[in-house]
Amino acid sequence: MDMRIPIGTAAFALLILPLGYQLYTTTSMTPTHTPAVSTRPAPVEPVAVEAAPTRPQAPIAPAPAPAEVAESLAAETEADAATAPEPMTKDERSRSTAAASNVADDALARQQFGAQPAPGPTMEMSAAPTTIAPNGGMTTDSYYLEQPASAAPLDPSGDEFTDFDEQPLKVTATDPVSTFSIDVDTASYSYVRRMLEDGYIPEPDAVRIEEMINYFPYDYAAADSAQAPFKPTMAVYPTPWNAKTQLLHIGIKGYVPPVTEDKASNLVFLIDTSGSMDEPDKLPLLKRAFGLLVDQLSANDTVSIVVYAGSAGVVLEPTAATDKAKILTALDNLAAGGSTAGAEGIELAYRLAEQARVANGTNRVILATDGDFNVGIEDLEELETFIKGKRDSGVTLSVLGFGQGNLGDDTMQALAQNGNGNAAYISNFREAQKVLVEEGGSTLEMIAKDVKIQVEFNPAVVAEYRLIGYETRALNREDFNNDAVDAGDIGAGHTVTAIYEITPVGSGAELVDPLRYGQTAEAAASDGGEIAFLKMRYKLPESDVSQLIEQPVTSDVVYGDIGAVSDDMRFAAAVAAFGQKLKDSNYGTAMKWTEIADLARSGRGEDESGYRAEFIQLIKTAAMLEPDAKAPAPDIDVTVPMVEGTPAQ
Repeated sequence: MDMRIPIGTAAFALLILPLGYQLYTTTSMTPTHTPAVSTRPAPVEPVAVEAAPTRPQAPIAPAPAPAEVAESLAAETEADAATAPEPMTKDERSRSTAAASNVADDALARQQFGAQPAPGPTMEMSAAPTTIAPNGGMTTDSYYLEQPASAAPLDPSGDEFTDFDEQPLKVTATDPVSTFSIDVDTASYSYVRRMLEDGYIPEPDAVRIEEMINYFPYDYAAADSAQAPFKPTMAVYPTPWNAKTQLLHIGIKGYVPPVTEDKASNLVFLIDTSGSMDEPDKLPLLKRAFGLLVDQLSANDTVSIVVYAGSAGVVLEPTAATDKAKILTALDNLAAGGSTAGAEGIELAYRLAEQARVANGTNRVILATDGDFNVGIEDLEELETFIKGKRDSGVTLSVLGFGQGNLGDDTMQALAQNGNGNAAYISNFREAQKVLVEEGGSTLEMIAKDVKIQVEFNPAVVAEYRLIGYETRALNREDFNNDAVDAGDIGAGHTVTAIYEITPVGSGAELVDPLRYGQTAEAAASDGGEIAFLKMRYKLPESDVSQLIEQPVTSDVVYGDIGAVSDDMRFAAAVAAFGQKLKDSNYGTAMKWTEIADLARSGRGEDESGYRAEFIQLIKTAAMLEPDAKAPAPDIDVTVPMVEGTPAQ
């Protein structure tokens, strides 16, 4: 047999193979990856859908501007709409399940309590069955699969998450006080987004609803001064997934210092360079992400670099941020390889941070890893204690997670919480821009620490309540006034949202029977018209003594129509509904994907960054991957008591 290869074939192979290899190794936006081996059942192939594209990007290509992203997503929506079926008429919609769920319109509220009409349009949701476009995709308003052939497989990656039980329903008569620490982390949303785009349903513990809500910025009232760094924005409005309950929405926005204020930053990058980081979405993406951060620093900032793995040690001594070439060269020279042998990694990082400490500025270690936390102190409790001690001395810690298959999200959260920093998951280059550029100030510049929230509900008005999310941030009632108890921190301009679902007395939605011999709501009433009472405690960055903010929740902030509240509030409610449905919560899953998308679309607002449009596309992806876990609720009588009030103007 003639085994000789024709010259033309050999030349073609020599030309093409190097080019193919170069293309593969330089792609780091959303790389194709092989999930870790799993012991779970073999996955069922999900339904193909156009709504979950990957976004490949070469390492040297600049990320699209926010306006370009918004335009692109808007164009997709318009293209979908062009193939959509004729919309239902108003009469048809009124007969749908969604319309039955859109309760508490102003006429009913006035009939029951004499509430005033709410300003603004009444939002109507569609609940049309799914229509599959000729190309196999979903139309814009009809992408809920009534009876999908199969659900997408659960995330098989092997990433580790903190186990937690969903927030329980509380009876106000016996447990009227709710206390928790704020949470500014956003890792859950970006991780969930990646899983869905990769065709997997994230495991329930990966879905932390408060982090999904807080991923998005909101235009809450700004604080007047750094001494009182935030003030609450509140509203009570109908629950979109339960006709007989309401949502108490609490939002705060951190004080934004004038642009003339430029506090010094002393940053130490503690970088995992173990062999597992040798993937396009790990060390290469990490280096580009830190390059973005370096580009934002000013003349009074310093940068140090420590690595841990086979090449453990100090890569860059404290260097002025103006020497960008030196810093970027040190980053560019990093290479992954060897086992993770942290040695003195964490101690080296803090030693450099203390060496270059700046007064009245930011002193922070930023740990970046795919989940290998062998940074020199192997025992997790000992590591947390070490980080707490350094936090108390003024050096904080943030954690950035990269990649998949080895991610220790549970450890990320624990270390960031103990280090008075934040935890974020960098899934692609655009996420790096959001976390390190767009939110750079709020990520690095703390304006308040140990921020705690406590809400006391009036049993004469509220029969039951539950906090949506914040399971890993719960505090004991006595912790609120104890300044020794650590809590979350908030950065400049950062927004934090908390949402309670409340059940008004006499609504018929109570899930717990009243005590036969218990105190009646009338006997407990000393309300003065209050629904609840909000307290917030915080410490200024250089203080160890907390300050108190108090504000009653009165009928002045009650809306009879969800269409009358701000875009931000409707959008946050849609994210809460999405999170509940995705994790198959005990609450809120009766809402269909189309209804959630309609609610999010009604609250999209200007959306200059395009993140809200991206979320609406993510709902479409989830709708194709996961069937409705629970059947929609039947039509119910919507003439039920709601908390009385006059919509705030």
